[in-house]
Order: sequence, then structure tokens, then C-alpha cells
Amino acid sequence: MSLGAVLSSLEPSIARILESRLEGQELDAEDAALLFEVTGREFLALLLVADVLRAREAGDEVSYVVNRNINFTNVCVKTCRFCAFARGVRSEQGYLLPKEEILRRAQEAVRYGATEVCIQAGLAPDLKVEDYIEIVRLLREELPQVHLHVYSPEEIRYAADLGRMPVKELLIALKEAGLDTMPGTSAEILDDRLRKTIAPTRLSTAEWIEIIETAHELGIRTSSTMMFGHIETALDRTRHLALLRSIQKNTGGFTEFVPLSFVHEESPLFLKGEVKGVAPGPSGHDVMRVYAISRLMLGESMRNIQVSWVKEGLRMSEQLLSMGVNDLGGTLMNESISTAAGASHGQLMRPSTLRHTIRRAGKIPIERNTRYETLRRFDHPPEEDPNEPLDRISDPDEAFGSYEALARDERFRYEPRSVKRRRLQLA
Repeated sequence: MSLGAVLSSLEPSIARILESRLEGQELDAEDAALLFEVTGREFLALLLVADVLRAREAGDEVSYVVNRNINFTNVCVKTCRFCAFARGVRSEQGYLLPKEEILRRAQEAVRYGATEVCIQAGLAPDLKVEDYIEIVRLLREELPQVHLHVYSPEEIRYAADLGRMPVKELLIALKEAGLDTMPGTSAEILDDRLRKTIAPTRLSTAEWIEIIETAHELGIRTSSTMMFGHIETALDRTRHLALLRSIQKNTGGFTEFVPLSFVHEESPLFLKGEVKGVAPGPSGHDVMRVYAISRLMLGESMRNIQVSWVKEGLRMSEQLLSMGVNDLGGTLMNESISTAAGASHGQLMRPSTLRHTIRRAGKIPIERNTRYETLRRFDHPPEEDPNEPLDRISDPDEAFGSYEALARDERFRYEPRSVKRRRLQLA
């Protein structure tokens, strides 16, 4: 059956929305929100249209990046209700990696083939703005070949406040120190009503936009994200997507969009019951709708839609490659934030496994860099794939350390400066 025949068999209002997008028209938030209600034949048609648009806008190549996450502290002054990663200043599980250990982990990543190091962390009260700049400078001086994907908008806001300096001035200093791109996280849902409910101490929507647009103005590209499956509505989601699309039209600074399923198992937002109506994460069909509708809404302005295998697992990630997705993210090596919330899909994904997943979905594997430039294309049969260092790792926790082990490691135990000062005086 042809696509036209499929669309003609649908409920007229849904057929109109899908046909208009195939014709190149832009979907508004209200029409897109209606697609979150589709089931049965209309649901399957949504997925089919998303796949057609993926092929049109991104082709049949699916990419991944060899990278490492370094979350250098879990101590945080903020109290985001959804976060299970952060620890208070007095917690026995709080840690803070010294700059030398951050560098060691980055150097180790390079030995395993990483082209990118991603650094995000909690907001420890004893940090200074100089610390944020020096981490970047140290990594750039010691590892000039590595792409530094560093600091969320929340961290930028915090560091700027610590230094009592404008955001633009800080971003210029970080860029001069060696920062390449930024994660577009801490977005959650860009609606202040929701933000005040799930993360009352988070930066506002206007602040997030200001930091992102300032970064883009300075030539610092960023990713973009949305956390879904908690208390938001379909219209909240599509308005978030429309806002990202508007920013992208103005700046062209987003490299990709990454939907992030709410992981509820260990999240205080779900467990404590302080907020009514919190969902236990999205359903499988809802995940599919989010990715497909993201492809329909964002269109050619943002051709790269990445699935988080940490959130969704490889089986769902493979399916989503036929529902609008064209990127499988990174190898990670370490993953702490989703793991702390209860995600169970591991912290390392070997390059050979990513390529196998891409091939099973009928696509062509591509190793890329952070800017989505192709580094290697794998047209040859799987048995001819290179035997890479990461593919030989049998136990990622043993090779790179787990979040649980890091939180127990006495070498990196966080100690507030006031406590450390008193201890030294007594000694």
C-alpha cells in the first residue's frame, strides 16, 4: 500500500496534519499535540511519516561518537525534585574530583579512542569561577586534539554568579580557554510553571534561552534536550519543541535534539509524593510518539535527532531508528546521572555494539565528531570492522569505575572548605 493510500484511510484531521508536514509545511504546537493522542492505524502512520522525513532530511546513515562523560562532582546546592544524582554538602556519598583526576580520566578516554570529553556536574558550594575555567584550560593544554563538550546552562549561570560576571563574559573566557561546545541540558520543559514545580531552584526559561542564544552568538554550538514523562502535557511538549525550533531558526546553533525519558525508579519527584500526578516515566508508545513528533516538528532546521540508549535501552533505540532518529549518541564510558535515577542499561556502549544495532535497523553506521562531521563510514561487512580498544572491555565498572564506587571512594570524598579548615587547625 502506498503512503498516499495509508493517509487516505486515516481519520481526516490526522491525515491533514501528516499530509501538510509531508508537503513541507510547519506544524504548530496545537496540531502537533493532537498527534500524542493517536493510536492504532493513525499511530502507525505517524511513525511511517517520521521515517519518511528522516530519510528525506538525514538520509540512511546513523551516527555515533566515541566519548566519555566526566561528572566531576555530585555535590549540589540546588534541590531539583527529579534529581537522584545530587548529594548535599554533608552527605557521606558526596565526591569532588580534583583537576588532576579529571585530566587522568580524559587522557584515559583518548587512549580508548575518544574524540570528545563531556563534562557536567553538580554545583558544589566551594567551587570558584576560576575552577570552571581552569578545568577547560588544563584539558585543552594537555589534550589539544579532544573536543571539549562542557558545562550545562545551569553550570554557566552558577559559575557566572560565583564570579559576579555577565554570562557573555564568562562564555568568552571559557571559549578562549578551549571550550568547544556545550550540552543543552537543564532544559527539562521550558515552561516556568512546570519548572517551579519539578525544580523550583533551577534557572528560569528566560535564563536558559539567554545562555543558549549568547553561546550561539559567540560561535559556541550546543545540543538541545527535553525531559518528558513526568507531569507535563502533550501541549507542554510541543510548545517546548516549537521554542527550540524558533531558537534554531534564529541562530542555527543547535547540533541535535535529544529527548530524555524521565527515569522514575529512584527519583525523589516520584518517590516522595510531594507533587501530585507524577507519571512513572513514559510508556513505550509514548516514547515512540515523542521521537516521531520531534522529527515532524523540528524538520530540516534540526536534522539530527539522537536517542539516549542510557534511557531507552538498545532494543528500543534500534526501533526508534525507523521512527525519525538518525543518531545513537556516544559510548559514554561513565554514566552517573541516569544510573543514579534507576536506569539499568549500563554506562558503556562499545562501538561494535552501536554499529551492530545500526545495521540491524537497515542503516549505515557512521562514526562522527561532536559537530556531526563524519570521521569514518562503515560500508563494509561487520566481520571487517576494526578491533577497537573499547570493544575489548569486558567489565566497564572495573575498567572505568562505577558511580557507586566513586561515591564511596575516600580519595575523592567532598569536604566543605569550612570543615577542612577546622580539621587542619586542630591538626
